[in-house]
Amino acid sequence: MHAPTPSQTVGPFYGYALPFPHGGDVAPTGHPDTITLHGYVFDGAGKPVPDALIETWQPAPDGTRAGVPGSLRGDPVSGRPVGRDGVAFTGFGRVPTDADGHWAVRTLPPGGVSYVSLAVFARGLLHHLYTRAYLVDEPGDPLLAGLDAERRATLVARSEAPRTYRFDVHLQGADETVFLEFPADSA
Repeated sequence: MHAPTPSQTVGPFYGYALPFPHGGDVAPTGHPDTITLHGYVFDGAGKPVPDALIETWQPAPDGTRAGVPGSLRGDPVSGRPVGRDGVAFTGFGRVPTDADGHWAVRTLPPGGVSYVSLAVFARGLLHHLYTRAYLVDEPGDPLLAGLDAERRATLVARSEAPRTYRFDVHLQGADETVFLEFPADSA
């Protein structure tokens, strides 16, 4: 008998070595166009998930998708992650949920699209889930156009205040977030 592989073992293991300092500070420090995208992760019973991990990625405000290295900078002496440099926009964020299931990312508006892509890692999931947080209900977006109003609403972040958006993730249940499937490579 073989030992279980990580995808066969239900966590939570996300708090160990995955979060890094300032993982939610995607926007350069003090940038005037910074927006906050935040929310809660809920399980099928509607209870907050305190040990989930959210990754975000998006294009830069000018629409470029190349990103800039710098999210996982390491201390040259100790090798420990020291996080972002506070200047570069990398397009990538990684944050754990807190004891109340809350997460937050400070970023810049994405260019060329109206959404931020998310990957959700949580206990009980053998594989992470993908979704999108639309900052506006984009009428011409093919994904949104293919959904009925109720399902569509699970992908649209609510504007709470200027430059602040709330996007809750429901893993199961009546309010389950729409999750995306990507075909496996046939190569």
